[in-house]
This record gives sequence, structure tokens and C-alpha cells, in this order.
Amino acid sequence: MKEDKMIRETFSEKETEEFASSLAKDVKPGTVVCLDGELGTGKTAFAKGFALGLGITEPVVSPTFTILHGYEGGRLPFWHFDVYRIEDADEMDEIGYEDCFYGDGVSLIEWASQIEDIIPPDAVRILIEKDPGKGFDYRKITVKNPGGKEKS
Repeated sequence: MKEDKMIRETFSEKETEEFASSLAKDVKPGTVVCLDGELGTGKTAFAKGFALGLGITEPVVSPTFTILHGYEGGRLPFWHFDVYRIEDADEMDEIGYEDCFYGDGVSLIEWASQIEDIIPPDAVRILIEKDPGKGFDYRKITVKNPGGKEKS
């Protein structure tokens, strides 16, 4: 039976990146990963680690102003979205999100809750939370549907 939720605690940016990398190693083509959390929780650090797990070696930066960065040097194409500035999910049509979400790559979306109406039902859901009482670099990472897209 497929596990539908996992929780991981990390205590450094490096641990967060390593966890993300481990999740990416077995991800399947067409998987959409939704990444949410408050400002400063480490969404971009998670994305960097995820890209490394796909074999992407070029620097990964948050596409806050461009909305989308694509990376094609790894095991699968990697589409990194930051939709913080999106006000309506219809704006995603302009950048051709469907080619990314439903193509042969993997889409990771920072601030995915901004575009909830267009997220596929089988998306992996990740929430990163801080707890200052456990340390400045502590993160609780909750992953729902960690296996993502089922093989067809």
C-alpha cells in the first residue's frame, strides 16, 4: 500500500536540500510538486536540493520575477515555478504551464496554493514550517502523496 504522508524534520539548509534530493531520485515524468510555506521557510533551498536529485548541476534560483525557470540537464526536465506574484490562475496560461505539468518533466511550484484551481489531483503536496523554539534552522517538512504520479 502506498504511503500517503510523511513528515521529516531538518535542522539545517543542507539537511533540507538532502531530503529534497532524496525525494527527487525516484520521481516520475509528469509529476507536479506543490511547495508551500511562509516566507523564509526554505522553499528555494528545497527546490535546489530537488534539482540536484534530478541530476541538475547548474545553479537553481527562485524565479520570483520570471515565474518559471526550466532546467534540462538532468534525468528529467525540471520546471521550477514561483507563483507568489500570480493574482489569478489564468495568468499561468500565458506561460504555457500545461506543457510543463502534463509533459515528460517534473514541475515544482513554490507558493502553489496561489493557483490551486489548476493543480492536478495527483500532485505531491509539501508544506515547510519553522518552529523558532526548536532552532533557527529547524524545519518540519510534511509531504502528502510522496510517490506522486503513478506509473501508467
